[in-house]
Order: sequence, then C-alpha cells, then structure tokens
Amino acid sequence: MTENLYPIFDRMMTRADKEQLLGQRGVMLWFTGLSGSGKSTVAIALERELHRRGLLCRILDGDNIRTGINAGLGFSADDRRENIRRIAEVARLFVDTGIITIAAFISPTEEMRALARDIIGEADFKEIYISTPLEECERRDVKGLYAKARRGEIRHFTGISAPFEPPVSPALALDTSQLSPDECVARLIAFLGVDENR
Repeated sequence: MTENLYPIFDRMMTRADKEQLLGQRGVMLWFTGLSGSGKSTVAIALERELHRRGLLCRILDGDNIRTGINAGLGFSADDRRENIRRIAEVARLFVDTGIITIAAFISPTEEMRALARDIIGEADFKEIYISTPLEECERRDVKGLYAKARRGEIRHFTGISAPFEPPVSPALALDTSQLSPDECVARLIAFLGVDENR
C-alpha cells in the first residue's frame, strides 16, 4: 500500500472553489517572441484592461522573475531551461488559484515551450506568439541589446547569435508592427471570451 506523502493536498480547497470565488477561470497566456517584440507592452495593457473589467490577472516577466526566484540563473542553455521550468511551476500555482496569468518571456525554443505546456497542462496553456519581425525589434532596440549582440558584446543573443524557433501553431499571433497595443488587447479579450459586461 502506497502511503500518501502529501496529505495536505487532500484537504486544501479546490481550484473550482477558487474560481467560483473569483468569478473567473484560471488560464495561462504564454507570450513568446523576440526581445523588443512588444511582449511586456501588450501584457501590461492586457493586465490593465482585465483589471478594469474586474478580473484578477498576474504578469510574470524577466523583471520580476530574474531579480527574485531566478536571480541565481545565467543565460546558458541549462539555465534558460531551468528559468522556464521554474516560471511554469509558479504559473501553474497561479492558474490553479483561478488567476489569469501572463508569462512574457522569449522562450526561444519549441522544447522550452513544450516543457512549460507539460507542467501547466495542455488545457490551460495558451501560446501567444508576439510575431513582430526581427527588423522591427532591432529598430526599437530600446535597451541597445541588438547593437551589442551585433558587435559581439553579448553572446547567445536570441535572433542574432542564438536561434528563435517560431511557434508552429500558436493559439494567437500578434504582430505589434501592424497592431497597436489596444488592438492586440482587443484580440486577446476576444480570444479569452471575456463578457463585454465584465
């Protein structure tokens, strides 16, 4: 007979209880795209719109993950994979609490995104491809990262000296060189099926 090593899980309130309390369904919107593609801009705009409608949302991005839970990780292939694994584990906790969760990370390979999908669960994981072309991302280059990568000052920089594998069949693709943040948000709201009265 196998002993239940984690009996607390049998006594905790369920995801359905949390979702009923919040009046919403937890979901993971996994934004992937190149540096400068507009992932954070769209995520912040979506968060504000969901908040306006009375829906609880949480953004996970490099600024609040790399300076906290993943502060000790670098940018090697192994560290990048571990970065995504930890993010997915944290995201699953938010989703299981009924929170609309947005992850805004480059997550450059299909393998990384599949890892996140496996941890979070196929039904809850919605891959959103911020498909802004490299030329536009490089033109924006607000942090000067592309210029440094072109000069060889940054190694393994996605899109320049490291590959980016575009999603094969994302749930939604948004090109911020063609769509404004408000237009992106409108498409995301429609995708989520949020009631107009919320």
